[in-house]
Amino acid sequence: MTTAPTLDTATEPAPQRPVRGGVGRPRQHTPRAARWITLAVIAFAAVYFLTPVWWLLVASTKTNSGLFTGNGFWFGHFALLDNLREVFTRQGGIYSTWLLNSVLYAVGGAAVSTLVSALAGYALAKYAFRGRELTFNMVLAAVLVPQPLLAIPLYLMFTQVHLVNTYWAVLLPSAVSPFGVYLSRVYAAASVPDELIEAGRIDGAGEIRIFAAIALRVMSPALVTVFLFQFVSIWTNYLLPVLMLANDQLQPVTVGIVGWQAQRSIGPSAVPTNIVITAAMVSVVPLIALFLSLQRFWRSGLTAGSVK
Repeated sequence: MTTAPTLDTATEPAPQRPVRGGVGRPRQHTPRAARWITLAVIAFAAVYFLTPVWWLLVASTKTNSGLFTGNGFWFGHFALLDNLREVFTRQGGIYSTWLLNSVLYAVGGAAVSTLVSALAGYALAKYAFRGRELTFNMVLAAVLVPQPLLAIPLYLMFTQVHLVNTYWAVLLPSAVSPFGVYLSRVYAAASVPDELIEAGRIDGAGEIRIFAAIALRVMSPALVTVFLFQFVSIWTNYLLPVLMLANDQLQPVTVGIVGWQAQRSIGPSAVPTNIVITAAMVSVVPLIALFLSLQRFWRSGLTAGSVK
């Protein structure tokens, strides 16, 4: 008598479907309510921050009378070209001088500040010397000091050395950024491997060459951030230039626009409100262009694979 063959299920386990989201880890699902709340918060923040920019763009296209009639957040009679022509030709084209002064202060100050921050941050991160921690603590303390508190002492000091009402009165205070030194030190300690520095020394490279060829390239994302922050800080600074500079030909665009805004209702030399708004809109364009052009430098993992 023959018996029917039996299936041994213990020796043939059922195939398992591959798990998404990683090997051996179950896929995690974000609750629908959390996703909607996050989306709502992001949308609210975007509207909150972009609404003034939209109003500035719309208002710069209107005539002076059109600013006070109709919908303030939508276009009316398009007069942007006429407004721009008036901005750049008013008072002998002094607005162009203000823009060039702002470019000089912001680019020059931000470039020097970035280089100083890179040198100081790299030295504090990679060299052991007496007083290093004390120096770094002093940098941290300087970060906490509000900049307006230093305006009067700087003015008194520059008065003694006859630098008031000169370009140097704005450039020199912008040459050092405590926050830039702090960020460069933290980034250099985390991103510049000691093995790369030792390899450069073994190959016979000097310390300056190692810094220029290795450290600067690895620290480029942090240095771009320092440059951008310092550029924006100098470009939008009002207190220091208005305190240091009395000559209209030396003033940056921020001080010039405030001066025009103060003249908007003073006799025949009054500056119309739409011209002031258009001038403010033009002053924002370099900041947006700089941010968009430097975005590609914000990359992480520049040293991935360099040390094994």
